[in-house]
Amino acid sequence: MTEFDIEYLKLVKKILEEGKEVENRTGINVLKIPEYSFKFDLRKEDPILTTKKFYARQAITEMLWIWQMASNDVRELHKRDVHIWDEWMVDKDGIYRIYEPETTEYDPDKEVEVIDPLSVPVSDPFGLMHEFKPKLDKNGNVMKAKSLKEGKNIKSAKWYGKKYAYTIGTAYGFIVNRYKLAETLIESIKNYPQTDRRKVKSLWQDEFLRTAVLPSCVWSTEWNVLGDELSLMVHQRSCDVGLGLPFNVTQYACLLKMIAQVTGLIPSIISYSINDPHIYVNEIEGMNEQLRRANKYNELSKLNKLELITMKKNLENNRLFLDKNSNEYKILDSDLKIIDMILDPVKPELWINPDIDDFFKFDNSKELKDVKVKNYKHMGEIKMKVAQ
Repeated sequence: MTEFDIEYLKLVKKILEEGKEVENRTGINVLKIPEYSFKFDLRKEDPILTTKKFYARQAITEMLWIWQMASNDVRELHKRDVHIWDEWMVDKDGIYRIYEPETTEYDPDKEVEVIDPLSVPVSDPFGLMHEFKPKLDKNGNVMKAKSLKEGKNIKSAKWYGKKYAYTIGTAYGFIVNRYKLAETLIESIKNYPQTDRRKVKSLWQDEFLRTAVLPSCVWSTEWNVLGDELSLMVHQRSCDVGLGLPFNVTQYACLLKMIAQVTGLIPSIISYSINDPHIYVNEIEGMNEQLRRANKYNELSKLNKLELITMKKNLENNRLFLDKNSNEYKILDSDLKIIDMILDPVKPELWINPDIDDFFKFDNSKELKDVKVKNYKHMGEIKMKVAQ
């Protein structure tokens, strides 16, 4: 396992043991603790999770979509076969539809009023002190919306306008583009490495919160140059530990390595602070499986090579008689992967094409030619549902 696995699972265990169950906007309760933080030294190891499969191409593509392409257009991700943001995309009619977490009785005729995000002031973007008003159409009638997803009941809806169709509104890449965050960061690091102590880049801008479908979770980065090394502090306001965090940490480690490379520096420490780390209750089963895998890894690591090889043969034989869709098969298959990791240990490496010296020239196509995770072994996939 990697150091990230160890630190990540410490957080998971802490939330499962100490977390309080609370409600939230998604309709799916979470277990949460107030805050957490950790740091990783990229000079020693790249933080990549192995206790479950990490989808590197999708994660790095999303990071480049935000920081390099500076885009909020979800269709750009679709071109690259990435569907991370589908749940938060404004529909072609300019309406963002939120659906019930679980629909038991589908009603295609159910309608909801469309809320106007701009009906509250900039100072109260989430309507804590002012009530959101419905959006009126050109005839002065309250705008209504129905479900566009077969089998899913609509829960609520917001109006963003057709100019934001297929986007996530004024969030993430929109902010990066508006304030040229990547360009100004690189300029500061190259020309004022030691003297500029204001290398702060914020994706949280009050002016654009009302029209952001999902305000940035990873919202702030602070960069520091000391000698020939570049370090990074990342701040996250809210963290889905089951699905989001494995992506986020590796994404920002990759961004740090890329920025360091194009500015002629060595990537060093990434410090990561989290407010509101939580696990959705429908992720608990997957989290427990990840903890089981880590315990199994530690248990099997105590065996000698001959014992492991014998166990591997027995498990492979037993697997032949199991249904591939059964939970028993999946556990056995994961145990085999663990044995292989112990017998033939490798350290995963976040490889970045050393020939690229311009951040905006890193390949962001579907092939993602300039970024690869090498020597990667994992303990198997764990599927979890997205909470909208």
